[in-house]
Amino acid sequence: MEFIPKEVHLHPEIPEYAQIERPLKDVIKDGYFRIAWRRLLAKVRFRRYKKRSHPIDGSAVLGYIADSVTPILPSLEKFGEYDLAISFLTPHNIVSDKVRAKKKVAWIHTDYSKIDVNAILELPVWSSYDYIASISDAVTDCFVRVFPSLKDRIIRIDNILSAEFVRKRAELIPSEEIEKEMPKRDGNVNFLSIGRFHYQKNFDNVPDICRRIIEMDCRVTWYLIGYGGDEALIRQKIAEVGMEKNVIILGKKSNPYPYIKACDIYVQPSRYEGNSVTVREAQMLCKPVIVTDYPTAKDQVKDGIDGVIVPKDNRGCAEGIIALAENNQTQCTIMKYLSTHDYGNDSEVDKIIDLLD
Repeated sequence: MEFIPKEVHLHPEIPEYAQIERPLKDVIKDGYFRIAWRRLLAKVRFRRYKKRSHPIDGSAVLGYIADSVTPILPSLEKFGEYDLAISFLTPHNIVSDKVRAKKKVAWIHTDYSKIDVNAILELPVWSSYDYIASISDAVTDCFVRVFPSLKDRIIRIDNILSAEFVRKRAELIPSEEIEKEMPKRDGNVNFLSIGRFHYQKNFDNVPDICRRIIEMDCRVTWYLIGYGGDEALIRQKIAEVGMEKNVIILGKKSNPYPYIKACDIYVQPSRYEGNSVTVREAQMLCKPVIVTDYPTAKDQVKDGIDGVIVPKDNRGCAEGIIALAENNQTQCTIMKYLSTHDYGNDSEVDKIIDLLD
């Protein structure tokens, strides 16, 4: 929030909107009974859907919650009509139903081949937008397979990242302060992964991958930055394989860039991604990057040139990580390539401005 420019008008928080993802018991405790009832109704509807469709995961429930709760949320039209309304994250129902604008655009960040979607429920929401912004061609392909009728509304706008901003932020915490949390030890390789503690990021498999790496005589410490519902599961997995000294949870960091700068290798072990922002940020800071072979990995990493793509299974992942960790020449080649290429894309903002014409 501290980086929002003074020219931007920030509307006051509307309490009802904060109840969409809060724990249900807190919603009831604070007296938002209608919203709590609607969320319970959404779960009942989702259970019926599960019995019919046998979804691959539980992500479709979010569509049911948005569909049930949005109609009873206060309208945002009191703020006036906008030239362009951007729905950057789900639920897209809010900008669709509650905001008045001449044009509307919704973003796709997710690999739709890896999550469950009730297309019948969500199609009317996506169809209400003038444009649908996709962050990569692979993300577009997966989305169009689910919603083929929306193909002509899709535009490509990459995640907008400023290399100058990332590099400046990486210098804000003294290296000796970072070393207290990520100590450098002779012969030891420091890995770092950043992301929500969620199934998608696959951090629950990091302890086993790390165990395999150590069993192959490679000394490593793997640091995790982030937070989320899977933290207890990750800690459980750390304890199960005895990796308490090797897999370290650093928690939430408002400025993760000095930690990226301090690590030896940045690892993104995800089960799936749309287009990982942290991978690009690590490349901006000239760090060797390892990503697992999720469907969109090749959109972001040129294997062996500006990073390395390794198998997703734990053993293959461990072997691929060791191959880079023990090859200083390959690391240097990747870092040299990264130092001579600009991974910033501030000009992507022009595509948003063009939507106003």
